[in-house]
Amino acid sequence: MFKQFIGNLKGSFVFSIILCYSFASGAQVHPPIFEGILIDTTKIQINHFPINVVRYSYGKPTISFIAVHDNEDTGVRAAFEFIRFSGGSIIDSQYGGVRNFKFMNITEEFQTDPNSIYTKKGVPLGIEKFGPVDDDVIKHLERTGREILKAYGPDKLGYIFTLHNNGDGGFGISSYLKGYELDTAADSVFINFQMDGDDLIFVTELELFNKLKKANVNTVLQSENAGDDGSLSIYAMQKKIPYINVEVQHGHVYENLRLIEIAIKALQEVYPKIKQKATK
Repeated sequence: MFKQFIGNLKGSFVFSIILCYSFASGAQVHPPIFEGILIDTTKIQINHFPINVVRYSYGKPTISFIAVHDNEDTGVRAAFEFIRFSGGSIIDSQYGGVRNFKFMNITEEFQTDPNSIYTKKGVPLGIEKFGPVDDDVIKHLERTGREILKAYGPDKLGYIFTLHNNGDGGFGISSYLKGYELDTAADSVFINFQMDGDDLIFVTELELFNKLKKANVNTVLQSENAGDDGSLSIYAMQKKIPYINVEVQHGHVYENLRLIEIAIKALQEVYPKIKQKATK
C-alpha cells in the first residue's frame, strides 16, 4: 500500500499542489476530501471558543486515528491516504489551526495544551503552565476531554492511536534519553540511527515496543512511573488501554505513512482481536 500511495501521490496534481503550498508556506491545510468519505462533527464550546471534533470515515473500519492538535496536519494527511486505500477513520480536532486552546472566562484569558485534558490531575497542571488556575475553567476542560474521548471511543476500539508532528531538531527520540528533558517519561528507548531523530513511535505496552524494535524503527516505551500530565498516553495507561503515537517531523508525509503501517501491523499482531474486529 505504501508504494501505491507514492504512485498515487505523484500522479495527483491537486494533492501535490496542496502539499507543496503547505510545506513552503507553513500554512495549516487540511487534506482534500475524496469521494465517498463520511464526515460527522461534534461541536464543543468553551465559552465563546469553538472546537469541532470531526470524524472522517471511509470503507471498512480497519483502524481509527485521533489528532488532538490543530496545527499538526502531516499526520492527518498521511492518515487520510491510509484510509483512502485501506479504510478506517480519523478524528481531527479543528479550532483555528493553532496548537493550544486559548479562550476567555469572564474577563480573563486562559490557555492549555489540548493533550493535557484527559485526567483529573493533569487538567489543572496544564492550565498552570500558562497562567492562573480557575475551578470553572477546570470543569470546562474536563468536559471537553470527555467529549473528545466519547467521539473517539477508545473503550469500544480497544486502543488509542494518535498522530503528532514536531519541528526539525527540537523534540525527538533523543528527548527521552537519560539526562534529557523527558527521560523520566521513558522506560526504554530504541534508536535506529539511520532514521531522522524527529520521527518515532511512542507506546505504552512492552509487547508493542518489542515488536516495533524488531521492525527497526525509533521507539519509546512509556514508563509506568511517568508523571500525570493529563495526556492521552497517561489516560491510556491508567485505563489499561494500548496506546500508540506516531510522531514525525512536519512535512515527513511518506515516513508518517510508513510508520503508521508498521504500527498497525504491530498492534494487530499483539492484539489479534483488534484485527478480527476490523475485518468484520
